[in-house]
Amino acid sequence: MTMQFSAKDSLSEHPLREELYAEMHSRPFRVIDAPARISHLVIMCDESQKKSQYQHLLSLCENYGVAPPDQDVAFFQMDLNGLQMRREKHLEFIAYTFTSRCDDAEAPFAHSCVGGLPEAWLAGLEGQIITAFHVTVLDVAESGEPDIPQVKQYFDDMRLIGSQPSQGAVQVWTTYQLHDDGYGRFLVYNREMSASQLGRLVQRLVEIETYRLMTLLGLPLARSISPQLRQMDLQLAELTQTLAQGEQQEGFEDAQHLLGRLTDIASQVEAYRAQSTFRFNATLAYQAIMFNNIDELREDEVSGHLTLQEFIGRRVGPAVKTCESVAARLEDLSRRIDRVSDMLRTQVDLSIQGQNQELLSSMDRRSKIQLMMQHTVEGLSVAAISYYTIGLVKIFLGVLYDQGISFDKSLALGISMPLVIIVVAWLTRRIHSKFNKLADDPDSRSGHG
Repeated sequence: MTMQFSAKDSLSEHPLREELYAEMHSRPFRVIDAPARISHLVIMCDESQKKSQYQHLLSLCENYGVAPPDQDVAFFQMDLNGLQMRREKHLEFIAYTFTSRCDDAEAPFAHSCVGGLPEAWLAGLEGQIITAFHVTVLDVAESGEPDIPQVKQYFDDMRLIGSQPSQGAVQVWTTYQLHDDGYGRFLVYNREMSASQLGRLVQRLVEIETYRLMTLLGLPLARSISPQLRQMDLQLAELTQTLAQGEQQEGFEDAQHLLGRLTDIASQVEAYRAQSTFRFNATLAYQAIMFNNIDELREDEVSGHLTLQEFIGRRVGPAVKTCESVAARLEDLSRRIDRVSDMLRTQVDLSIQGQNQELLSSMDRRSKIQLMMQHTVEGLSVAAISYYTIGLVKIFLGVLYDQGISFDKSLALGISMPLVIIVVAWLTRRIHSKFNKLADDPDSRSGHG
């Protein structure tokens, strides 16, 4: 008998295991039957605006009598009386895709899916629109093969960009420009693709256009930072040249001044890095996703027109290189500032050591002067103590003489004077030697021994 093995019952399951499996199916490809109209909106928003948009979504569901999602999920789709709505939540933006049937092949952009939405609801979406365009999918079997002059009229006679993905199974036309209604346009002629293949193709076109603009978001920031980097680069070169030529006046003060200027430059560089790091990293990530989708189109050109890959690569590639260049300059400038800062700090330390050495020398000179003064005072103190001691001896001799002891007071006083002076000098020297010994003994200074 074969035993059924259940990993869930027998093994400890990771808490994110089911979530990771679900992630692979969180944004399924759509199925699109031609002819169809699609409108795609991408709205950049912060976390508070995302919460507001979720409440906004609930109001739309209530308006159409549709069951809303239990929480603000990453992916949600619903049917609004024949209008299919698809909502996807990303890190920086929320994307709305609306799909309906196209009943007028002769005027593919005369109507749009967003025109069927409540105007108040559409106007109440919080955030900033970064991407907005219409996609019309026509079936060649019904509308006939595309006529390029006619296609050009659909795009207001703008310069066309076109290709034939999947070995000519479809034709894709666009201009990558905004039209009078503020939306971009894509026109897709389906020849051989099934509904699911067509859905994947449209999804790639939507993502290419979305990530194209998200990639280019870093370019204005790079352009605004670049002139400032040039100025800071010149300032740093000037500081480095000053250090190299040794133009400092008073070592410590001048080094402190240069270090202050260098700190100002470093703070500006770090501010620009904090402002741009996420944006430049996101630019690289969006570029990779965009070009991966372009590669999956497997394009062929149409009648000498630029393909999507040629047109996008021609402008997006240099834009990304500009962002990479500015990011590299920021990192290089930061490293150079660190090196110059280390040199300046070393100079400041050396200046401080020099000042400390001068201070110690000055203290040593003061100590010698104090020692000389001490010896002078010591001699004076011996004379003073001897004078008062001899006065006491004279009084003592007078007392003895008054008591009847007969001796020559002048002779006794004369003999005692040198003896007193010798004893006082000896005691003073001994006390002085004892204190010098205590001062020179490290154990006594530290409190040990």
